[in-house]
Amino acid sequence: MNDLLLARCDPKAPLLDADTRARVLAALPGWQPDPEGQLIARRFGFANFYQVMAFVDGVAEVAHAQDHHPEMHVSYDACTVSYTTHARGGLTLNDAICAAQVSALPEATGT
Repeated sequence: MNDLLLARCDPKAPLLDADTRARVLAALPGWQPDPEGQLIARRFGFANFYQVMAFVDGVAEVAHAQDHHPEMHVSYDACTVSYTTHARGGLTLNDAICAAQVSALPEATGT
């Protein structure tokens, strides 16, 4: 996962083939693909809403720095983050890069 932590998103990144997708997911503990393999998602749990919002701010920083934006569902004690590359119609390395960087946020205490 260290490679993903240091990587930059590429707007021309191709879709991941099945073998690469499996290797990438193995490097992203807690992230789950949807049944079609079109997106990955992870739920992060928190003790309170302030922690949730600090995490959301961290995700926003990753999204801005990488110019790759997730879908998020925010509640009082959790945030579910999902990534897909809409322009390609599925998963690219960009999704894995951002997932790894979000997982590494100091605020990420995923449950």
